[in-house]
Amino acid sequence: MLNKPTLAYRQIWNINFGFLGTQICFTLVMTNTSRILSALGADTNELAFLWLAAPLAGLFMQPLIGYFSDRTWTKLGRRIPYILIGLVVSAIMMFLMPNSYIVSRIMPPVLAGVCILFLMQSAFNVSMQPYRSLVGDMVNSEQSNLGYSVQTIVSNLGAIVGSCLPFLLAYIGFSNQASEGRIAPSVSWAFYIGIGFLVLTNLWTCFTVKEYPPQQFAEYNKSETAHKSTTDTASTDNKKTIITILQLSIVQLFSWFAFYYIWVYATDGIASTIWNTSDPLSKEYNDAGNWFGILTGVYSIIAAIFSIFLAKVTDKFGRKNFYAFSLVLGGIGMLSMFFIHDQYLILLPMLFIGIAWAMILTMPFSILANVVPPNKMGLYMGLLNITIVIPQIAGGLFGNFLFTNVAGGRPFAMFLVSGASLLIGAVSVIFINDPVKEK
Repeated sequence: MLNKPTLAYRQIWNINFGFLGTQICFTLVMTNTSRILSALGADTNELAFLWLAAPLAGLFMQPLIGYFSDRTWTKLGRRIPYILIGLVVSAIMMFLMPNSYIVSRIMPPVLAGVCILFLMQSAFNVSMQPYRSLVGDMVNSEQSNLGYSVQTIVSNLGAIVGSCLPFLLAYIGFSNQASEGRIAPSVSWAFYIGIGFLVLTNLWTCFTVKEYPPQQFAEYNKSETAHKSTTDTASTDNKKTIITILQLSIVQLFSWFAFYYIWVYATDGIASTIWNTSDPLSKEYNDAGNWFGILTGVYSIIAAIFSIFLAKVTDKFGRKNFYAFSLVLGGIGMLSMFFIHDQYLILLPMLFIGIAWAMILTMPFSILANVVPPNKMGLYMGLLNITIVIPQIAGGLFGNFLFTNVAGGRPFAMFLVSGASLLIGAVSVIFINDPVKEK
């Protein structure tokens, strides 16, 4: 039987490189959606509900794409055709998002923005899911942590670029003030630049990665299955795989619930506490939006740096142990944001949040990759994505209630909700049965 080869770092990088452009665009959308919808006329009380368009897209798309890509064999491979489809649609929606006034000629502006958001997130999911499955397909079990760590590094490099672009463009002279029904030029041009990165990086992966042909892939699967059966018979059983996903889902629920509210309310929160404004058309509000991009960039930098050492750290201290510890750090960081009302001091909590973010992006996929049947990698990675989107859907449904009754209508008080949620997630790590021997 054939064993999957040990890949060079360059090869693992090529597998993940297209994720860079996708993540640049994803982060641009994530950090600017609230300000775009607000500029189009949305009220703060509506934001959490309007954001539902993003996770709803992922709820349906990733499992479907995973299922069908498992059964796809073409000259281009099984995952790459879906990456290319996602690329085309994503690029079109990225152009329309800052120009949603074009679509608003046939529907209300806020509805136009939400529809474009849904289609764009659907397209992102079409290409994101195959990247996660591609690592599982191409990388052997010994390099699993490394494969997903590189994906986390690439993901966070993209987040750094995407989150900082509007700030940098405003710094070099692009206007940072929006007119009624329009988006600030600094944001619009950031989206156009993002499209360029999206196309170039995705095409790089598509042209440099050659997926294993069906017969060879089947031989690798037999070998992987045989190896796992001698070390942990249950790890290849579908029932055990589902149990692992359910265990991970508890931690995922509280982890993504926390970050969802940071993304939705942070711009309004720091605008009210640091810039003393709630006017979405004002320069001060857009300065706050740009600064939230910088905050996102900082915790992404920390996550990218930490991801370089992630495999060694988790091997030394145990994956579950450090997973829980990192979520505690992230929870402390989010809680502290409530008490900090200084533009530069609020950068400090990003250190803790970045470590938590690196683990959230890596550990669930790495743990699952060690138990999932190889011939169903796409399907189960898609199912794992449901544990990412359901917390965000719950956040959207309960957002207005928590914002009104717990936060007292104060956006910055939602930092407390996020911090508490992440701490609960840390405790929930004990429910995970990791097949890799703990230290």
